[in-house]
Amino acid sequence: QVRLVESGGGLVQAGGSLRLSCAASGRTFSRYVMGWFRQAPGKEREFVAAISSSGDKTYYADSVKGRFTISRDNAKNTVYLQMNSLKPEDTAVYYCAADELVRTVVGGRSDYWGQGTQVTVSS
Repeated sequence: QVRLVESGGGLVQAGGSLRLSCAASGRTFSRYVMGWFRQAPGKEREFVAAISSSGDKTYYADSVKGRFTISRDNAKNTVYLQMNSLKPEDTAVYYCAADELVRTVVGGRSDYWGQGTQVTVSS
């Protein structure tokens, strides 16, 4: 079992930055591929970014490439999402996800999900 708790959301002006954190319980964090997803009101949940278990490979949605950076600290059981140059269309609830396979995480079929943190970008 893995429990995921997101934090760091909030209200920011367009062009600003936020860093989201996702803290994971358990001693096997380093086994898991970690991902971030988001869901805006009235829209389906969409993939944002993922990172391999060791942190050597990262994956991004085209909409956030060059603006968002995913990273992880296995010693702290935490994954981060640094979001720069934020746009109003980035407004959504952001969710952390964990699973053992990259394709499972990227495909939105992870076994473990956090409760989400709200990000609101004002224009």
